[in-house]
Amino acid sequence: MRHHLTSRKLLALAGLSLTACTLQRTQSAAPLKSSAMDDHMSHMSAADMAAPMRGASQGTSQGTRGIPASNSTAEARLKASPRHAEWVKIAWTPGSADSLMAWVVYPASKNSRAKAPVVVVIHEIFGLSTWVRGVADQVAADGFIAVAPDFLSRVRGGASNIELAGDSASKLIAGVTSADKNIVINAAANYGMMLASAQQKYAVIGYCWGGTASFGHAINGGLKGFSAAVPFYGTPYMTQGTPATATTAAVPSTANADSLARIKVPVMLLSGSRDARIGAAMPAIDSIMKAKKKKYSGTNYEGAIHGFLRTQDDPIATQPARAGAPPPAPRTAEDMRSEQLANVAATKDGWAKTVIFLKKNLGVK
Repeated sequence: MRHHLTSRKLLALAGLSLTACTLQRTQSAAPLKSSAMDDHMSHMSAADMAAPMRGASQGTSQGTRGIPASNSTAEARLKASPRHAEWVKIAWTPGSADSLMAWVVYPASKNSRAKAPVVVVIHEIFGLSTWVRGVADQVAADGFIAVAPDFLSRVRGGASNIELAGDSASKLIAGVTSADKNIVINAAANYGMMLASAQQKYAVIGYCWGGTASFGHAINGGLKGFSAAVPFYGTPYMTQGTPATATTAAVPSTANADSLARIKVPVMLLSGSRDARIGAAMPAIDSIMKAKKKKYSGTNYEGAIHGFLRTQDDPIATQPARAGAPPPAPRTAEDMRSEQLANVAATKDGWAKTVIFLKKNLGVK
């Protein structure tokens, strides 16, 4: 069941215990590494910030096997999943009274003694949604222990397994600092790596806001065992541009070369060509990473949109116009179908690339 809550009600919920069927565990996290200022939110477009809309219901459809479920099919996929999953509480930092909530999914294995590496799944600005939990389920289906932490645990008033409405989450997420991101990733990675069934290796994978957090974790070094990062439509730290003067032209913002030079793990960036914000930054990212001799690849899928992995071929619901903004341009059925096909193609190829990349860098045969 999805719960849509006002920000005022969130604080009241902070003191409530989890439901009786919820499993809780507590572990400690690793110390924080230094982090630069997060400027991702200031570069996001209005479309990026708009909460996802389910559109028409797809009933019991679970989407396409072998790739994460779309936004409309994630709930059914989770209900039908044969994998063991649970909610856990993890200490914010070692010995801290504060905790964060995370959704953990374990891979099924014919060998009970087999150990799997960990993948930390980083949500979008819309919080730890049903869709993100569906992604974690697919990560586990592909052979990894998936840990999807709720980065909003502190700013929402405390660890909770109640899903926030997307617009509520996107307002609260502005209170999550770059330092907070690294604390949460470290805590989630340590929780996973300390499990009896885990290898002491981990990677991060994130979407939009979470893609930027993935880049940030790679820049800031992570913990021992950190092996790879997969940002979906997210950018690294950006150097601000400079305004024009009477005699000089404006200089646009670009990827920060000094921060990218600190990356030590392989990184793979996946985006869509209809996401002009990310696409404009990709040539500079590619150039800098190659010049710094980093293990990096970037793919910009033709015709795919920002958030293509979540959207796929879900019915396209028109977002309402914002106050004072002109109404969105009308779209033809042919254009919408073309977008859906491009999103699905990007998802299938991008997820196949992701699994191969993770297995290679985490040592999975």
